[in-house]
Amino acid sequence: MDTALLKKRLPNVIISVAVCLVIGFVSSVVTQSSVNDWYLTLNKPSFNPPNWLFAPVWTTLYVLMGISAGWVWAKGFHHKWVKTALYHFGFQLLLNALWSIVFFGLKSPFWALLVILALLVMIIFTIKWFKLVSKVAAFLLIPYLAWVCFAAVLNYKIWELN
Repeated sequence: MDTALLKKRLPNVIISVAVCLVIGFVSSVVTQSSVNDWYLTLNKPSFNPPNWLFAPVWTTLYVLMGISAGWVWAKGFHHKWVKTALYHFGFQLLLNALWSIVFFGLKSPFWALLVILALLVMIIFTIKWFKLVSKVAAFLLIPYLAWVCFAAVLNYKIWELN
């Protein structure tokens, strides 16, 4: 990749990464008190990761999401496919934040399960649209999709066990 193209895309990527990290940070702040008390009292499946793992995983995923969105955005917001892709991205990012609020804030694993299933659908649509604009951007969302699939199974099991 030539450096001129990379320099052109860098501001979009930096802004997108910052937006994703802020959304993730705000979601974690809003739900932190439930994480430290209510969540600890829940029955969890044997495959539940240790609590310390969630922050580094989500930070990495938010960075990858931001790079991906910035890469698409840098193709030009005037393009219909770019707009459509970014609208899908924005909607899935809102669902991502909503999941934390519903699961931890409202302490409702059932309703959170419905939100995370909608989130999975939106991630798949986002990947589809990102792929039309940039295969690299679509590929960068695969770890996010995989983690949210795992999180959906975990959410289901927590709901089932409680």
